[in-house]
Amino acid sequence: MSKQNYLVIDASTEACSVALQYQGNVTSLYELCPQSHSLRLLPMVDELMKGADCSLQKLDGIIYGQGPGSFTGVRIGIGVTQGLAFSADLPVVGVSTLQAMAQQAYKKYNKKRVISAIDARMDEVYTGFFTLDEHNIMQPQTNERVLPPQNVKQHYVDAVSLSFVDLPYGVGTGWEAYNDSLDELRGNTGEPDILFPHAEAMLEIGEHAFANGKGTSAENAQPVYVRDTVSWKKLPGR
Repeated sequence: MSKQNYLVIDASTEACSVALQYQGNVTSLYELCPQSHSLRLLPMVDELMKGADCSLQKLDGIIYGQGPGSFTGVRIGIGVTQGLAFSADLPVVGVSTLQAMAQQAYKKYNKKRVISAIDARMDEVYTGFFTLDEHNIMQPQTNERVLPPQNVKQHYVDAVSLSFVDLPYGVGTGWEAYNDSLDELRGNTGEPDILFPHAEAMLEIGEHAFANGKGTSAENAQPVYVRDTVSWKKLPGR
């Protein structure tokens, strides 16, 4: 059975990433471009599509990064996804930012147990725990949460009976930002080298979702913020 043709779009973190699977070949572009996603995302898509001599009408669907991550970045990625999908009447599938980074750890290092932790600002992290399934897809073992870093240890002890003998692999910017609170929870030493999601990892997860009938119409593309409200600390004298 031939592979389907998919475009992947992600702008959920400081990284901007797109991938294209077309006629069995995968190409991708990846840039660290904080606050420039609205300027770079469509040109990157256009470059990939032209380079592969592919049009939207030749695609079977679009995969997008649904978050959690930057509120603005997630909205930009979904807005572009919806615009392209509506124009060509394509189904879409959303992929978790945290799950995508866990998938990268499996692809790059054959890690089968991973904790993803992204700096969520305001002294919190977005985090999730993932293990490999029989289809070689990293699957969540807990609900994705936003937590103060000092609470993450107890969360995983309670949620997955985290063992401190065989620690999972850690990915994401959270380990770097809150090393004192989180470092004892991961088995890898040194600074994590998987800090942001990559569209190629989202491709594997999204392709599996499409194969299992999880594609939906563009109007149903939804962000997953995890943190639904933002609490601003009142400054003294204000």
